[in-house]
Formats: sequence, C-alpha cells, structure tokens
Amino acid sequence: MELFTKTLCLCLVLILTDAVPLDQGAPAAQDAVNCLPNRCDGIEFDAITPDEKGIAFFFKGAHLWKGFQGPAQLSNELFQELDDIHNIGHVDAAFRMHNEENPDDHDHIYFFLDDKVFSYYNHKLEAGYPKDIQEDFPGVPSHLDAAVECPKRECPADSVIFFKGHDIHVYDITTKTVKTKSWPQLPACTSAFRWLEHYYCFHGHNFTRFNPVSGEVNGTYPKDARDYFMSCPGFGHGGHYQPPKCSEMKLDAMTTDDTGRNYMFAGPIYMRLDEHRNGLHAFPITRMWKEVTNGVDAVFSYSDRIYMIKDDQVYIYKTAAHYTLVEGYPKTLKEELGIEGHVDAAFLCNTYNINHTVHVIQGRKVLSVDLTATPRTTTQEIPIPLSEIDAAHCNEKGIDLFKGSQYYHYESFMIMALGRRAPIPEKITSSMMGCRDE
Repeated sequence: MELFTKTLCLCLVLILTDAVPLDQGAPAAQDAVNCLPNRCDGIEFDAITPDEKGIAFFFKGAHLWKGFQGPAQLSNELFQELDDIHNIGHVDAAFRMHNEENPDDHDHIYFFLDDKVFSYYNHKLEAGYPKDIQEDFPGVPSHLDAAVECPKRECPADSVIFFKGHDIHVYDITTKTVKTKSWPQLPACTSAFRWLEHYYCFHGHNFTRFNPVSGEVNGTYPKDARDYFMSCPGFGHGGHYQPPKCSEMKLDAMTTDDTGRNYMFAGPIYMRLDEHRNGLHAFPITRMWKEVTNGVDAVFSYSDRIYMIKDDQVYIYKTAAHYTLVEGYPKTLKEELGIEGHVDAAFLCNTYNINHTVHVIQGRKVLSVDLTATPRTTTQEIPIPLSEIDAAHCNEKGIDLFKGSQYYHYESFMIMALGRRAPIPEKITSSMMGCRDE
C-alpha cells in the first residue's frame, strides 16, 4: 500500500502539476503538491551539500530542497542521473570538494551510494562516473552515513570527513590517506554540513555543531533544524536579522584578517562580506568572539591576530582555531597601544604583509602606532577634514572611512595625510553590505 501511495503521488506530481495550473484551484493538482515531503514536518535528511554556486541542497529519498526555504522537488529535475533508472534514487552522503590546488576537482559535488561515488559539476555527471569509492577515495568505507569537506585553514590539511556509525574517517585529499577516529560525544550523523566555517551533524530533525578536528561539542545541543536551517511556521530561534535600508546603515568596524576573511560589525552583529556565494548572513558577535559582549568600537587585523576595541579594552584573538582569545586579554588601550580616550575607528594597510603600523582615528585626528615597538607609542599624528567616523577599512584599492550611510575613499594613506579637503562621499550599496536598496 505504501509503495502504491508513493507511486500515485509521483505520477500526480509529474503529470497533474504540469497539466492544471494551481491558481485555478484544481483539487487534483493540489493533491499532487500535498504528496511532496515537507521538511517542516521534521525530516531526517540523507545528505546536505552546497553546489559550486553556494546554494545548499537538502536530500531525502528521491526529493531535494533547494536553499533554506521553498518546497521539495524531485532530485532528478536538477541532477538528472539521480533516478531509479540509474539505480540512484537516493544518496547516502554528499559533499562539495575543496581542493584549490586542483581546479579540475575544486567545487565538484560528490554523491555516494552503497560502494559507488558520482562526481557532478554544474549539475552534470562527470565523464567516467560512477566509480568505485575505493578508486577515488582509497581506504574510505562503503555504505556511508554522511560526509563533509574541511579546508586546510580549518583542518590540518584539505580533507573530507566521512561518517559511518560512530566511526569518523578523515581523508587527506593530498596524500590520499585515511585516519579513523571515534567521536562518542557526537550523535550518529545521517548528514553533515559545513556552512560559514562551522560544522553541523544532522540526526533526526535535530543538529549538533562540532569541532571538525576534535569532534568536540560546545554549547547546548541538539537543536531543532527547523529553528535554524529552514523557514517553518511556528519555528525560529528569534535571531532573524532584518537588514536595514542602505540609507540607514551605520557600521561600527570593518576588517580583513590574514586569511582573507572580511568582516563588518554593526551593533551586536557581524557579517562575512567575502562569502557572497553562500549569501550574506548576520550573526551575534558573541557567536565567534564570545568575550566581546557589548559590540565593538573598532577592529583591525595584524599578522595572525584580530584586535577588537571596546571602550578602553583591547581583545586580541588568534585567527587560527576559530578565533581563540590570547591569554592575558583584554588589556587596556594604554597598555596595548599607548593611547587613551575613545576610539572611533582603526585600520592597518597590510596588503603585502610588510606594514606594522595601525592607524587609530579619534575625532578629527589619526594616530599612528608602530606595533613592533616596545612599549608602543604614537609615532605620528595627522589631522583629517572629517569627524564622527564610524569605521575604517584598508585594502589594495585604498582606504574607506565610513560615516553613517556614506563612505569617503582615499587611494592611499599618504593622500589622506596630505589632504586638506574631504573626498566626495559615496553611498553604501547592497552589494557592499547586504543592506536593502531604496
């Protein structure tokens, strides 16, 4: 009876929804849509993976969901070979390859079923696939439960973490070797997902966030996936950030760390600006820097450290290991930088990793501090024709000073130091900050 019902639903979806427009109120067509699985009912996913464009796909049986909202659809509508004709009506596990040293493999999606592996790019099956898992991933077992990629800045090397029961198989992409671990603190994962540099084990309709190196779980878990990874009536964690209009933007700080991660800070939230393909998403600052509980006044990056200033306190975090607070911090501004008073903004122009001077904006002046000196003191003070600056950022294109919903661009620090007139202000746009255009 169950098989008959599934077959009937499949026929209705394929035939009736094309034949009768839903907006005409066709009962049969509506029944067809009702046959589709609804992830808001609480679903244990078979696999989760982003594609090369950063769009997340959630798989269950013969269906998938594209993105974090929207209805289910048949998997073979987007991945044509995922059907019963090719004996891959579902997948055991999936991940997106991270292998920047091999462009022919980087960003390809790998699907696993039984003892076979399938490689897709741009939603098309690559020539020569499917293959035996052992041919592409020697030492990795068959009949997997889940898989997730782990880039070398987050794992010791570019790796793939495979899950089977409570056994964890870490596959080194370069050496093609496998290390098997046991993470008893983690539930048995039926799917796994790397999103915005965090790692999630999905089990039932719940998820648990874990450390990809140790398997350690910090925080209160499990949590219901419907509160975080999809839009469902009656669910939500109360953290839904509504981006402001671009004309109402007000930044507190901006910085780019030594790994190229570009962050914007505003009030209690931060946003990654360099991960456009995964979308622009706002999170509480305490999610990444748990000791910084009241927002920031200024942020800058130097070497493998990120400096966060709030009032007269300086917090320094190591950029590796998911931002670990350096022992002994916070310290006062006087102790760390040799300056006193409120800081409006700070920036360091370090495009070629040869600059050791941070520039601190206080009112209508810029103080320069040599970070290699002991003790640290101001080495230069220059006036600027601007006041009440909110944030500052320096990159290979120059320096931007942000004030409200506008910014002032200088091509270099020398031009800023010699200038007596402010540049013509430019408007912050949605493509820059994820705000809403008018």
